[in-house]
Amino acid sequence: MNGNNKVFADSLARPPLPFWIASTPQTDYSSLEQDISVDAVVVGGGMAGITTALLLKREGLKVAVLDAGRIIQGTSAHTTAKITSQHALIYDKLKTKLGVELAQQYAEANESAIHFIAKLIEEKNIACDFSWQPAYVYTQQDAYVQQIQDEVNTASDLGIDAVYLDEIPLPFKVKAAMQYNGQAQFHPRKYLLALAEEIEGDGSHIFENTRAVDLKEGQHCTVITENGKKITARQVVIASHFPFFDGKGMYFARIYPTRSYAIGARIKEHFPGGMYINAETPARSLRFQPFKDGKLVIAGGEHHKTGHGENLRSHYENLMHFVSDFYTLEDVQYRWSTQDYATMDGAPYTGHLTSKTPNIYVATGFDKWGMTNTTASAMLIRDLIVSGKSAWADVYNPSRTDVAASAAKFIKENADVAVSLISGKLEMPPGNADLEKGEAKVVASNSQRLGAYRDEAGVLHVVDTTCTHMGCELRWNDAERTWDCPCHGSRFSHEGKIVEGPAINPLSHNGGELNRIDPNIF
Repeated sequence: MNGNNKVFADSLARPPLPFWIASTPQTDYSSLEQDISVDAVVVGGGMAGITTALLLKREGLKVAVLDAGRIIQGTSAHTTAKITSQHALIYDKLKTKLGVELAQQYAEANESAIHFIAKLIEEKNIACDFSWQPAYVYTQQDAYVQQIQDEVNTASDLGIDAVYLDEIPLPFKVKAAMQYNGQAQFHPRKYLLALAEEIEGDGSHIFENTRAVDLKEGQHCTVITENGKKITARQVVIASHFPFFDGKGMYFARIYPTRSYAIGARIKEHFPGGMYINAETPARSLRFQPFKDGKLVIAGGEHHKTGHGENLRSHYENLMHFVSDFYTLEDVQYRWSTQDYATMDGAPYTGHLTSKTPNIYVATGFDKWGMTNTTASAMLIRDLIVSGKSAWADVYNPSRTDVAASAAKFIKENADVAVSLISGKLEMPPGNADLEKGEAKVVASNSQRLGAYRDEAGVLHVVDTTCTHMGCELRWNDAERTWDCPCHGSRFSHEGKIVEGPAINPLSHNGGELNRIDPNIF
């Protein structure tokens, strides 16, 4: 086995673990055990929710944050953590789809978010590996050269410090590139854990392991949790990645889930400063992170729709090959994947949940650019609650109705959902499952579809493979060992527990909920 193959094998033999979680302490906030009342309740303990709660508390509101698991362990802890207004090739697209004014709002919001984060880190003296770094987009294909030139021109017109280049500090040639100055990177959990400490106390709370399952609208809203406890508040902010409450906003049809992958590798050579991403597909992202006495190179990309594709472990291998093509790999200690939700026109949905919910707010659809967009969203929601207006409200407006800007994407994504829903019901799985350790497959038993997985100890786990959200049939994810929904992105563990997504009910499992299993098939 050569050096690279051994590095690959050693990494893939370990379970996925994000560097951000491995390098920080776990939280231990209590769950909600009694009904309470506050001024505002924020559902979701990621970067959007934590930042929003902090800003509202600083405005004098008593705030409660609810998280279904532990705070800052979802997408905010599975990121590449670039604090940048450079979101691939977005500005020229926004100008074309939504107009110059809304593109200008988006640029100002994300540039403001960078400086807000930097100022807060300085103010609170947060040790979170913050550093100013230029952000690059590059291409090795002629087809993207003009697009990069157009993006530089548009971004510059919008006030961003962007320049065109024909080379970058990485050890390969490019056809064209652009550099955004005044950008940054950090350790997101170190940053957010410090913010969370300020939220707790003085009538404000953080509740972990407290899943919100319903919302009663009114002048004072009531959030109902999984264990039946309630929180009453004048204002509700839904920052749960996928909105746990739709309120007839049709979010299930207007956002779609994608997964992408990252590795944390040590290399023998020097890695330059800067944050890099290519314009073409498959996506390739690179940056460094201070690590022990050197640098950890974080490589990301390989995105695909959740619940789609085969042999998902290969995405990690592809990233390892990408790094090893240019550098000598010493080891790959960390690997992780993440889930993002994207909107049809590329701008997030932040603001009033619908036009008829004046005191219920949402923040979702950040795609892969959550560090600045979540921060801008928190600032926007604070302004709407405190003063009733925001300078960025139009571009982020969840009720924006420019159908022409996103009609083609809307039709494509919802057609994919329909195909996944119908084809999943028509597929006939085999009636036997001879499973090796670590293997899973869908089988048929007494006219029902079951997902069977045999763990490394040889224990068999069987679940109902029908998603509890809207009934799509789940598919096995061999990279994360989860059952994933190809329609709306719900994900479940091999024991049927909810991992993420819109589902609020777990899967039936052979621990007691499933019956009528034919033992002869296993």
